[in-house]
Amino acid sequence: MPHADWYFDFISPFAYLQHEILHRLPDDLEITFKPVVFSGLLNHWGHKGPAEIPGKRIFVFRQCKWWADRNKITYTLPPAHPFNPIKALRLAIALGCEAGAIETIFRFIWAEGRDIADDWPALAERFGMSAQEANDRVQATEVKQALIANGEAAIESGVFGVPTFVIDGEIIWGVDSTEMMADYLDNPALFATEEMRRILTTPAAAQRDGGG
Repeated sequence: MPHADWYFDFISPFAYLQHEILHRLPDDLEITFKPVVFSGLLNHWGHKGPAEIPGKRIFVFRQCKWWADRNKITYTLPPAHPFNPIKALRLAIALGCEAGAIETIFRFIWAEGRDIADDWPALAERFGMSAQEANDRVQATEVKQALIANGEAAIESGVFGVPTFVIDGEIIWGVDSTEMMADYLDNPALFATEEMRRILTTPAAAQRDGGG
């Protein structure tokens, strides 16, 4: 049975969209859900997220709405974005990263367009908890440490964005690479061709210096 780690952050609309089409992958694929803090990856690799570039931010939101409509996925932008996803990520971990819990949180944010901060009591209620009980769960030391460990594992694996599959040491990033993931599962030699191997050693001929 093939196994893959799926790194995601609830802040990412692309992670939500890919989560909604995971059923397109083979049924025998075993997925371990790995919540990570996207901003931590950005800080490590030294680049900005899509929502931090004004023109790109608007384009991405429109693109996601278009993509969702085209794929018949319910999509409602939350009241503000970026938002702080930490409590939602920790809640997923506190709930054992169970697939149903992750689906509930994703859809609360991106299908219903709810705000994690303002609507925290409503989200907690979905899991039979009061807001205070949910707060206590996400403040547990082991939960915090697990989220940090996921981020460290992601960086060690070379993960630079979300959503990302890591399978057999290979990185397959983005909702638009879902079919690439399916093709890899069908043919694990996908990255072993001569041209694919050459890509690994192709040098850079120029480098941006950051000057004017």
